[in-house]
Amino acid sequence: MNKVEAIIRPEKLNDVKEALVAVGLVGLNVVNVTGRGAQRGVTAGGSRGVGRYEIDMLPKVKLELVVQDDATQTAVDTIIEHARTGNIGDGKIFIYPVSSVIKVRTGETGDEAL
Repeated sequence: MNKVEAIIRPEKLNDVKEALVAVGLVGLNVVNVTGRGAQRGVTAGGSRGVGRYEIDMLPKVKLELVVQDDATQTAVDTIIEHARTGNIGDGKIFIYPVSSVIKVRTGETGDEAL
């Protein structure tokens, strides 16, 4: 099993979420985050007497899903296809191995718990 974390643009969330459901990946957590990377923020202001200022921490969304090993590449490909705009700031995907999963309600473990 793997945990797939993807940091994407907030406006791409619904597209990615619907695409993941379409390929059978329904279990998902979403966290609103702020951050910066190569995009390094944006410059705003500069009109009506207001000076220009930089916003270096931009709003993003972090998706978290745990998938079976054979579904990892499908999850990654789906996220890339539906989150990509081709512009700087599209995000990053991180993949972590998961050693165990336990479903609290039933006590099931491993793949059955997903």
